[in-house]
Amino acid sequence: MSIETSDADQATGEGTFPAWNAGRIVRGVLGTLGFLGLWWAASSVVEPAYLLPSPPAAASAFAEQLTTSAWFTLPVVGTEIQTARMVVKLAQSLLHYIPGLLVGASLGIALGVALGWSGRLDDALTPVVRILRPIPPLAWIVFAIVWFGIGHAGAAFIVFIGAFWINFYGAYSGVENTPNQLAEVASSLGVRADLEMIRYVVLPSAAPQILTSFRTSIGRCWMIVVGAELFGAPGVGYEIINASNNLAMDTSVAYMLVISLVYLVTDGAFRSLEGRMLAWRE
Repeated sequence: MSIETSDADQATGEGTFPAWNAGRIVRGVLGTLGFLGLWWAASSVVEPAYLLPSPPAAASAFAEQLTTSAWFTLPVVGTEIQTARMVVKLAQSLLHYIPGLLVGASLGIALGVALGWSGRLDDALTPVVRILRPIPPLAWIVFAIVWFGIGHAGAAFIVFIGAFWINFYGAYSGVENTPNQLAEVASSLGVRADLEMIRYVVLPSAAPQILTSFRTSIGRCWMIVVGAELFGAPGVGYEIINASNNLAMDTSVAYMLVISLVYLVTDGAFRSLEGRMLAWRE
């Protein structure tokens, strides 16, 4: 079904992906400057100063971490390269963030679609799902240490848990909310097998919710990364915790900003991809 967007909607940025215009940019800049001003004012009255570093102090720590070099061992090949310390810590976090996110999302979506489509499978596994779902990902840290040790594999397991449940419920809800009329129309057109019905009817209908849940997990898993590195896995999260233990709060803030910047880039890229994948709705 084609949905036309009026010129007024386009001009005001109303729609699935609002267009940036001069007014929105100005308001965004003013809001950012206001936040920085409040941060700076608060940091000037807090004593001792390290408890709340000022924006210039955080920027200085950010620059220091970018200009200080460190060694990074490339996975698989084992070659060591020297680059900025901040880049090394980010790369270390990505070594467990990316596998945990992709594997967790893939299995979560697959199981969510399966349970959403099959009533018998849903009846059989719903009790297990209800028992396991309330357990926070960080509660599995002890098992991650015992099963995988302190390192990337254990941290990836924690990220996997978080990504799995977010994507599982997104896929499950998307399939469950598929209109019965679509299945009836498909049946009348000769679609009979379950796999064909899932491929041609269920997945396209559930795609918006599946993609939204994956986009949510992109950001949520960065939050989990910080907790997953509590037990010593190297990366950005560990640097935040280690710096705070040494009262280097400006360094902690610098690495917090790294997470924000990476999230903004990845979220923006996936948002653009999502728009292309769902272009058929327009």
